[in-house]
Amino acid sequence: MNNVSVVIPALNEEEPIAGVVRECFATGVPDEVIVVDNGSTDLTADRAREAGARVVTAPRGYGRACAAGVRALSPKCEIVVFLDGDGSDVPTFMNQLVDPIARGKHDFVIGSRTRGQRESGSMNLQQILSGRVVGLILRLLYGVRYTDMSPFRAIRRDALTKLHMREETYGWNLEMQMKTARSSLRILEIPVHHRRRVGGESKVSGTLRGTFVAGVRILATLVRVACERNIGL
Repeated sequence: MNNVSVVIPALNEEEPIAGVVRECFATGVPDEVIVVDNGSTDLTADRAREAGARVVTAPRGYGRACAAGVRALSPKCEIVVFLDGDGSDVPTFMNQLVDPIARGKHDFVIGSRTRGQRESGSMNLQQILSGRVVGLILRLLYGVRYTDMSPFRAIRRDALTKLHMREETYGWNLEMQMKTARSSLRILEIPVHHRRRVGGESKVSGTLRGTFVAGVRILATLVRVACERNIGL
């Protein structure tokens, strides 16, 4: 059985984080769950430890948190799963993300919220449209079909290492999708369910400023990665 580690970036997720960690362990898939405290001012770290997670810290920035989680992985880890700490992702789909990689069929599996069942209010219109638009652009650039920039994803650790991820903020997910596509990795997108966040406020869609800043960072990432030279894996 492959060793699986879960990385959960979390910023002020005191209410949902313990439940998210417990749901991850309840699947029987991960060997460890790493919660990256991204500068929380509440009890996120304490609640995560109480639920059985290993907690590390990182400066503010979604990409910085993901990168810190990767650096903290167990040496035995072979597959990395990423998901959010707000309770919106559904860990029961984890096995469907991990199994195609564990069986050697794919290298990168991403969950599509737009193709799955969504609770009312779990995604706003700009999130849905941006995923579709970016998916169309990446299909034109690389011939790969994406319908979402969902944070819920799994990837072979050795493949992730070779991507040389650089994005420090909101563009991390898009950078991974672009680099896996242009590197000819075996990619699979599956529909997953998506829930309304359990607590706290979305850092992206919760405010007009957050939406604007995230959009700028994602656009900048799209342009940067598209202009980079191809990398070999």
